[in-house]
Amino acid sequence: MSECLSNSFILNGELQPVELFDNSLVYDGESIYEVIRMSKGKPFFFHDHIERLASSVALQKKKMLAGIDTLRQDVLALVKSEKRKDTNLKIVFNYNRSESYLLYFIEPVYPSAEQYRKGVSGSLFFAERKDPESKVINHRLRSEIYHKLILEGAYEALLVNKNNCITEGSRSNIFFIKNENLITAPDEAVLSGITRKYILEICKENGINVIFTSIKAARISDYDSAFMTGTSPVVLPFYSVDKVKFRVDHPLIVQLRNMYLIRAEESIRQFNNH
Repeated sequence: MSECLSNSFILNGELQPVELFDNSLVYDGESIYEVIRMSKGKPFFFHDHIERLASSVALQKKKMLAGIDTLRQDVLALVKSEKRKDTNLKIVFNYNRSESYLLYFIEPVYPSAEQYRKGVSGSLFFAERKDPESKVINHRLRSEIYHKLILEGAYEALLVNKNNCITEGSRSNIFFIKNENLITAPDEAVLSGITRKYILEICKENGINVIFTSIKAARISDYDSAFMTGTSPVVLPFYSVDKVKFRVDHPLIVQLRNMYLIRAEESIRQFNNH
């Protein structure tokens, strides 16, 4: 089954019909990627995502297959060919025998209003990324996590490293709240998400204290609330992780989500102004 949701996609700068899309273009060989949220046909935090893509490429000792100006034009061309305006865009640099890059829309999994209000469940998963600072497709880890989430009916997996500390989510960054303090893993232990970056900026500007430390999995019951951040969930609370219950209506969670969405709208204006 093709993961390309659109009627067309971009392959090496050329618009192609979806019938020519082949998952092997993404999953054969090594791929570095970004997923960007689109609103009204425009991307949130486009420049930040491309900067992180370039960083991942450099860390993996690869070369950029397209620059920011080219990718911007590709986004505009793909949006123009499609009716979908609120979805997720995936950019993939594939380093197989014939290097290629792709842009296409994928099925977004956005939380419902009820999930924002009542929270979602999380599950501890004992694993850590080989290169946490690079957004590289890891087929085996993704498959193992997917099956665990299906089996347990959980929304997200919280990764636990060899020191029994929580680092990040399988597709998100993780925060805990204790006595009005935010606690999150150190930068070097996680893939620094774009949403996480701006949440931390908002905290700094508003005097919200952030403690950078990795929490022991066995001690999560010491904390009042927990939430994830990411492209699709934005800022989404957990009502439980395994059997530990958390407060979902903490005012700080709502405050951070609302302030982040304001930043996201500002980033669209930046994209429009180039």
